[in-house]
Amino acid sequence: MAVQNPFFGKREPDSFSSRQVPNPPVPGASPNHGTGSAQLPVTGGKGVPGSAGSKLTVGPNIKLKGVEITDCDTLVVEGTVEATMDSRVIQIAEQGAFRGSAEIDIAEIRGAFIGTLTVREKLVIFQTGKVTGKIRYGKLVIEEGGQLSGEIDVATADPTRSGERRGTEPAVLAA
Repeated sequence: MAVQNPFFGKREPDSFSSRQVPNPPVPGASPNHGTGSAQLPVTGGKGVPGSAGSKLTVGPNIKLKGVEITDCDTLVVEGTVEATMDSRVIQIAEQGAFRGSAEIDIAEIRGAFIGTLTVREKLVIFQTGKVTGKIRYGKLVIEEGGQLSGEIDVATADPTRSGERRGTEPAVLAA
């Protein structure tokens, strides 16, 4: 007698034992090898490496529009995102683009960011990265070829003031 496995309905108990369970991911290995999407390493931050925090990945050819992203520790953008967000880490891949406003601890930009960006700790713009808009950062690293343009605001602690020292200057920087 043939065992029928209906879409809806009761299954034979032994049909579950034949399922293949994928191996758990290997730390440091790319889970989507061969798909052409780059894995971006998370750097710096409080407990970021190896963190078990929440992570949202917007894959290639995906468009996420008109949202507010909250309670996300790491946002990885490989497609296009139009949003507002407050997070710990944003990583924009070479083919990725973010439009909107973001308040971030650490930003790693390999693609494009357009809008208002506040980076509390460290902004890293890689060779292929382009950041445009109203930008405020604590520390800045730009690789040769990276681009930063718009209203740039450096926020550093100043012991002579009760708040932060701000140096706003319109700028177009290209390394």
